[in-house]
Amino acid sequence: MTAIECIPIGVVRSPYRERGDAPRQGRLVADIIAEIHIFDAYVPGLENVERSSHLIVLYWLDRAERGELLAKPPGETRTRGVFSTRSPARPNPIGFGIVDLVRRDGGVLVVRGLDALDGTPVLDIKPYSPEIDCIPEATGGWHIKK
Repeated sequence: MTAIECIPIGVVRSPYRERGDAPRQGRLVADIIAEIHIFDAYVPGLENVERSSHLIVLYWLDRAERGELLAKPPGETRTRGVFSTRSPARPNPIGFGIVDLVRRDGGVLVVRGLDALDGTPVLDIKPYSPEIDCIPEATGGWHIKK
């Protein structure tokens, strides 16, 4: 097997300090602001990021349990395969969030809708594209109740 190396490009600054503090899904808590502090070496990669109203953020859930293959989603009574859930406890705890870009202040992205803990390493940022990323006919195996 080939070794994989992920190099953080920045770090999250959020009001969530411990695992129990963060919501199940950041988009359900629209009023919480977080910051993504991009490391100096990667700040040039932010050029034109302000053209996007929303961003996809990939981050490493560094405080999540590893190696779990079964999870019980909130509100469900039975366990399911972890790959059919959004549980943070998984073999490779990669977080995925779609956030509102409030503004960019140099190397800091001020965002809304991120559920990552304070100090979480950021792996990548991509622009959200409604033409590509929105699939109106998509179905899911679980539901989020607002």
